[in-house]
Amino acid sequence: MLHTQQAATPPATVLRPNAWRIVAAAMFVCGWGGNQFTPLLLMYRELGGYSALSVDAFLGAYVVGLVPGLLLAGPVSDRRGRRPVLVAGTVASAAASLVLCFGGLGAWPVYAGRLVTGFAVGIAMAVGSSWVKELSAGGDGTLPARRAALCQTAGFGLGAGVAGALAQWGPLPMVTPYVVHLLLTAAVPVLLLRVPETRQALPRAAGLLSALVSDLRVPAPARRRFRLVVLPMAPWVFGSAGLAYAVMPELVGSRVGQWGLAYATGLTVLTLGMGVAVQPVARWLHGGAGTRAGRAPVAAMAVMFLGAALCAANAVLLSPWLAALAAAVLGAAYGIAVVSGLLEIQRMAGTDDLAGLTGVYYTLAYTGFLLPAALAALATWLSYPVMLAAVAAAALACLGLVVLGVRVTAGAHRP
Repeated sequence: MLHTQQAATPPATVLRPNAWRIVAAAMFVCGWGGNQFTPLLLMYRELGGYSALSVDAFLGAYVVGLVPGLLLAGPVSDRRGRRPVLVAGTVASAAASLVLCFGGLGAWPVYAGRLVTGFAVGIAMAVGSSWVKELSAGGDGTLPARRAALCQTAGFGLGAGVAGALAQWGPLPMVTPYVVHLLLTAAVPVLLLRVPETRQALPRAAGLLSALVSDLRVPAPARRRFRLVVLPMAPWVFGSAGLAYAVMPELVGSRVGQWGLAYATGLTVLTLGMGVAVQPVARWLHGGAGTRAGRAPVAAMAVMFLGAALCAANAVLLSPWLAALAAAVLGAAYGIAVVSGLLEIQRMAGTDDLAGLTGVYYTLAYTGFLLPAALAALATWLSYPVMLAAVAAAALACLGLVVLGVRVTAGAHRP
């Protein structure tokens, strides 16, 4: 994509080899803040008296905040610089945890905190992923995408694990998890001020609004690949996570008794741990030659279908062990999908729209996180075995579309 004014790396900037680690730390703490809430859903139902639909709506508030963060932060950072936008996002993440500390007083602090948390995570994912890529030097072409995906996934997993353990066994379960996140985040905005800026701030006369729209457009040579490969795969990135650690704990909650919160935490950590473990597989699939090159989206959707089918079977059997197996499989699908999707976007984007297109990709990915709320809303009319069977059928249809897309666009997805 061509722009009349370039926003390339400033000539005077000297990139330090390990500068990307501070940006990774910001992605980590924002991811921690974003997912620390997930294993606490059962706690809010038991201690707060909220219905299943209400706690799933808390997840929905997160997505509502996330989308503008993803779509606006990336293009703004392309035009105004990475550092000020990511510093603001990290501060917002800490502020959201402060608000969530008052969640025991009513639902509104929870909704507000989750909304701001989503906005902060959107900034971290769109801007952080792009900044890590620009600061990374050496290695193969998959290295920046794997670094970004690893940092965010580690934050998601450890945040959920620590928060769940504190809520199950620690004091003040509706406050302590958020205080821990506040302490972790406190120094990160200051450290970000030391990271070299990789984007020059353009003059305001350059037309920010038109630039925002332009940066969110997929380059014409890549649009077919985007429609046939990225678009059908992206919602399953976090749709798989929602199935694994939001839907499955609800279904088998009666089978684990008083250990429900610990079990939900375990499923979350298992899912995201598998997501970290399989990311080298995504690199291997994308880095290959011949028929293996670019097949990571196909592998991701094949594993995704298997995980969805296991969830559908467990809606009938209600086995905690089968739920754990499904979570592990869905975690593997998540890990391959999130890396391969980032690599697809990085191949499609130009230097001036990388963060914008990354935001578009993550916005599509996070629509899948609305799946648990949609299933809870439909549960009045349909049973979970029926709904999850339909979800598995949809995953199979998307797998077929991705297979077709990879075949017809092979070698033609680079602008």
